Amino acid sequence: MTISSSSFHDLDLIESYLKAMMAERGYAHNTVAAYRRDLIAAVESMSSDKPLYSAATDDLRQMLKKWSQDLSPRSLARKQSALRGFMKFLVEDNIRQDDPSLYLDTPKIGTSLPKSLSEADMGRLIQTAWEDQTPSGIALIAKLELLYGAGLRVSELINLPVTLFNRRREHITIKGKGDKDRVVVLTDAALDAISSWIEIRDKNPQMALSSYLFPSIDSSKPLSRQDVYNKFQGLAQKAAISQKISPHMLRHSFATHMLNRGADLRSLQILLGHADIATTEIYTKVNDDRLAGLVMSAHPLAKTDETDV
Repeated sequence: MTISSSSFHDLDLIESYLKAMMAERGYAHNTVAAYRRDLIAAVESMSSDKPLYSAATDDLRQMLKKWSQDLSPRSLARKQSALRGFMKFLVEDNIRQDDPSLYLDTPKIGTSLPKSLSEADMGRLIQTAWEDQTPSGIALIAKLELLYGAGLRVSELINLPVTLFNRRREHITIKGKGDKDRVVVLTDAALDAISSWIEIRDKNPQMALSSYLFPSIDSSKPLSRQDVYNKFQGLAQKAAISQKISPHMLRHSFATHMLNRGADLRSLQILLGHADIATTEIYTKVNDDRLAGLVMSAHPLAKTDETDV
């Protein structure tokens, strides 16, 4: 590969994106390696004077058209997924303002559902977290209560300003995806955990100077996604949960459990900060057991009351 000056910046951005995906979604090393190959191939497909990070929709379409001549729909879909994820990352990090991948046609290979923990596993994870009352343990409880209890994205979590929590309140307004404001509802458990963490945080002279709720070691930057991911991996092991978890899975669990317990789709869309309700609708693609349980609990003809109605 001939590396142009623009390609160097592309490669740095690709590595930043892959690190974020490992931290947020727990991507396996093989998946990361495949995405790296796909994105480097995309860099090579661009003209020497135009970097991938500034690609237009037509650039991506031409790239995918060329690839489609030699690839199966599944392989093409993976490459397209890598491009979509990379472009969304660039928008979220304010490197570019628009997402050129939004207008690409997706190969038809079936929809994968978001992974979430069962309510039983989630309960065990929370119980295990609350057993650790050390400073790092209390910080982790606060993160858990925000990711699962409030459905925050990890990028939203690590950038929370501490000033949002100057007083106890059930609703806060945060900067969400695309730099859009959204209202987040906080549970009593989340408020208690955050209050406990701030009390510890403010006793540390270095942390007390930081503007972030969860400062990094040097306090001048927010906590990294990778650090959050690693902490939850350790917590899962302590809770004897064999399933590999990630901060993004906690957000999925929030959405799935809310829907299972009767939340309507429109309210869930607002709580998650989805611009399009179609994104939220993926949580309705659930298994037969959940649907059967819903009918048995909600349909009037499924009631087993001894008295005739």
